[in-house]
This record gives sequence, C-alpha cells and structure tokens, in this order.
Amino acid sequence: MGKTLFDKIWDKHVVQNVEDGPTQLYIDRLYAHEVTSPQAFDTLRDKGIKAFRPDHVVAMPDHNTPSDQQERIDDPIGKKQVETLKANCEEFGIKHFAMGTHDNGIIHVVGPEKALSLPGMTIVCGDSHTSTHGAVGAIAMGIGTSEVAQVLASQCILQSKPKTMRINIEGELAKGVTAKDVALYIMAQMTTSGATGYAVEYAGSTVRNMSMEGRLTLSNLSIEMGSRAGIIAPDETTFAYLKGREYAPKGEEWEAAVNGWRELRSDDDAVFDREVTYRAEDIAPRITYGTNPGAGIAIDGAIPTMESLSAAEQTQLRGMLDYMQFEPGQVLEGTPVDYCFLGACTNGRIEDFRAFASIVKGRRKADNVVAWLVPGSWLVRDQIIAEGIDKVLTEAGFELRLPSCSSCLAMNPDKVPAGKLAISTSNRNFVGRQGPGARTILASPLTVAASAVTGVITDPRKLM
Repeated sequence: MGKTLFDKIWDKHVVQNVEDGPTQLYIDRLYAHEVTSPQAFDTLRDKGIKAFRPDHVVAMPDHNTPSDQQERIDDPIGKKQVETLKANCEEFGIKHFAMGTHDNGIIHVVGPEKALSLPGMTIVCGDSHTSTHGAVGAIAMGIGTSEVAQVLASQCILQSKPKTMRINIEGELAKGVTAKDVALYIMAQMTTSGATGYAVEYAGSTVRNMSMEGRLTLSNLSIEMGSRAGIIAPDETTFAYLKGREYAPKGEEWEAAVNGWRELRSDDDAVFDREVTYRAEDIAPRITYGTNPGAGIAIDGAIPTMESLSAAEQTQLRGMLDYMQFEPGQVLEGTPVDYCFLGACTNGRIEDFRAFASIVKGRRKADNVVAWLVPGSWLVRDQIIAEGIDKVLTEAGFELRLPSCSSCLAMNPDKVPAGKLAISTSNRNFVGRQGPGARTILASPLTVAASAVTGVITDPRKLM
C-alpha cells in the first residue's frame, strides 16, 4: 500500500513512537507570537533550560499590533505582551521581527512569503491557523502553550498521529468564485466538526489551478472544520512562488531541494481514512449567516428554515440568528452593512488586494461603511504601493492601513462596536470575535469589496 503525503512527511520526522502513547515528532520550524508564547518561555526559565535550536524559531508580534500607527500600543495588556516577546527573544537568542519593521506582519503571511515555510517541513505555532503553512506542502499544526515549551526545549513535540482525509475539488471555478468561497462551501458541507481527528489533503483540478495565495487561504481555514492540518502537494506553482524568496535555498541547493520536493505527493495507491469530492461548478460566492464558519449560504440564497431541522438544530439556529439579528428563511443580499474588513491571515495577501481593487476601481466607498483595509505584511503593503493599488483605493475613498491582524479579532484598536454588522475576509465569526456584541459575516475579498461600495451585502458578480 502506498503512502499519503501526510504520512511521508510525518514518518520522516518521527524520533520515536511511545508504546501506547503519542509520537515524538521532530519539528523543523516553530513560529511564536506575543499571545501564546510568554508562559512557554517562563517554563524554560523556571527549569533553567535554554532554547535547544533557536535558529529554527522565528517570532513576531501580530495580534496586538495597531493598524493605524505603530509607534505605540495603548492597551497595557497588549503592550506588555509585545514587550515580553521582544525580551524573551533577546534572552533566548531567537530571531524576532519587531513591530513596525519591514520583516513584521501576520506570522502566517510572513512565514510563506519569506520562504521560512518550505515543502516537507513540520511546522508548529501556538495559533490555530498554523494550518495555513500546509499550502506549501508541509505538515503545519497549531499547538498549545505547554507544547510550545516542549519544542523550545527539545525541538520535538509529543503528538498523536491524526487520521488522513483527502478532499478533492474538481472542475473550473465560475466568475466571482474564489478560494475563500471554496473553503466556506466545504465547511458548510462538512460542518465545523466534520474533519475532527483528521489531517486533510486538498487535491483535484480546482486546487491544482489555484494560485499560492488561494491555496494559503484554503489551508488556513482547515482548522474551522476541526482538522489538525491542511496540506497541498507542492508543484510548479509552489516552486515558482518560493523561488528567490529571502530564506529559500539558493543556486545548486535550490535545484536539489526542488528535486526532492517533487517526490512530495500521495502515492497513486495511497489509501485515506476518508475521501470526499466536490464539484467546482456547485460553488457560488458565499457568505455566513451564523456564529460559526460552517453556517453559510450562497450569497443569493436564503437562511435555512426550521421545518427540516431537528429540535437540537432548531435551538442552535435560533440562538445564532438571535445574536445576528436575522430570521429563518431571510435572504441577506441587500442587507445594510456597517463595517467592511479586508485582511487577516486568511485574505491579507497581494492577490486579495488586487481582487478588492478590481471591484472598487472607478467607484466610491459607501458613506454608511467604515472600511479597514489591512495588508498581512509589509511586503504585501510594498507590493500594493508598487502596483499602484493604493492609488485605486484612495481614489475610491479607502485608506490603506499598516500590517496587523487588525479586525480579525478584538485584541487591538480595530474593534467593531456592539450591534454593528461587519462583512469580513477573516476566518471566524464567533460571538464577539471582532468586538463585544459585534456581528460578523464572512466572505471573500470580492464580496467585501462589492458590499463596501454599495453599502449592502452585494453579489460581486453584479459588479464584475
């Protein structure tokens, strides 16, 4: 029996298998940010342990970073977390990309764009959306704070091996349909727990035809259906994206690396624990209506009604809709929005800003809308300016902000006020995710752009 891509990478990194216990797995790259790392460093300090391989660790603040200016952090807790990360990196000899420097950005955007994340790697971070890095052909998993301490101390982690699942998407995406819509569609079909206990490999012609930015978006959202990891086999698209980037192999080392990476694919006779297939033509632009990413519909569809639901499902739906101030059977297209957010580790890359600009060019931001357009890194921001996208945005009444997690979560000044409705390219629409009492609809950059210029939830296909 052949091996899956996940099995190949996992098996290569096994240090030892603990009898009736977890696997001791070697980790190639640990990413650390300011929120989940302080206790891990404290653990090492308390035990008198040094970081085992500090050159395999990269840290940067992102959650608390303001997007309007980066001279200061006014929130005392956020300021303390960022200062503590810097001090810990200095003490333990870890590479630190400080706030406001051109190395900084959202950790899950910076890692791939600097080629710190490479095919065949095992990658971990104390953040659930670490699955993003799987798009380059790596095993990438979010871990807990105690596990971050394990990796700092030993460059290994104790981890139970997940089952494997392959999700095939076949066919050509229709106009106005993006990787974000594909992810939201899969989550609606699978539910937010449908991949629990699995590592997912995305495959099929639709995935092969995606750009790297699209693949990163798809892998980013793997965690939202319960998956431990999301992985995509590296190919010519991957190699072209990584070549020449700052930490990519150079010269003969690059050629040797690519030759090895070409072998990183599931064998033809590999057997997955579960396999599902979806058709691209079944996917339309998507929006969410509830308080989890799986509660979604086509943008021109209607919220489910109660009739076909079980009693438990009716209770769940009523709770979500009460919070969101929607009704069963309601069509959301045309609903006024208060806030529009473009950014996050889900959709803060250059392709996302190009897509947004393609809709707003020649139009004007609606007066009723507050818009936050936040690149995922300084490199993305530099590209936006180099391509003149910033001028398109300014002429349409938008402001390009500074790299940050921003309005993805309520840990920095970009909070949506209670009761206000935001349409967002971020990854989660949980209760209070963008601010206490805030209501969030998840959507693609095209849909957010269309809504930003009309002031209501708008099908982007109508403006294309």
